[in-house]
Amino acid sequence: ADKREGETTRNASTQEGRKERTRIEMVCYNMYIFNRNGECLHYSEWSRPKHVKEGAGTLADDAKMMFGLLYSLKNVCSTIDPKAEHRVPLGAPLQHGKACTFHSFTTNCYKLHYLDSPSGIKIVLNTSKEVGNLQKVLWNIYSSLYCEYIVKNPLYDIGEPFECEQFVQKLNQFVSHIK
Repeated sequence: ADKREGETTRNASTQEGRKERTRIEMVCYNMYIFNRNGECLHYSEWSRPKHVKEGAGTLADDAKMMFGLLYSLKNVCSTIDPKAEHRVPLGAPLQHGKACTFHSFTTNCYKLHYLDSPSGIKIVLNTSKEVGNLQKVLWNIYSSLYCEYIVKNPLYDIGEPFECEQFVQKLNQFVSHIK
């Protein structure tokens, strides 16, 4: 009986060791919040491996490139939608919720998660590539943080860039607990 018990313990510890080795910690690199016109309302960065100066040059150019990517991908998705009754010409304006869209894509280096809200606010969260679906996380950021601390702020002009210490603080806490 002692021999079997020892084997069971050894097998359990080996399985735990495998789980530990396969458990990869998610890394949040950065996040953008855009209005419906493509203006970057907010940018947060936590662990971006490559400085923006090594890429686009400026944060403004980086945000423009990101929104251009989103705009292009959304248009391509709706243009090649196999379920669409009527083909949408590439570049045509799209009504929210009426066209095919995407929620994320993965490269060999990162995963981009995308939320396009009914109000026209777009949230982009870039993470490590091993992460699963973060749609619920993005909706939580939108409803519990953006709406609560920005939209409900009587001093905020809707659709304008913002800096809100309380929002940033809550966002940092929220992101640090994403698994």
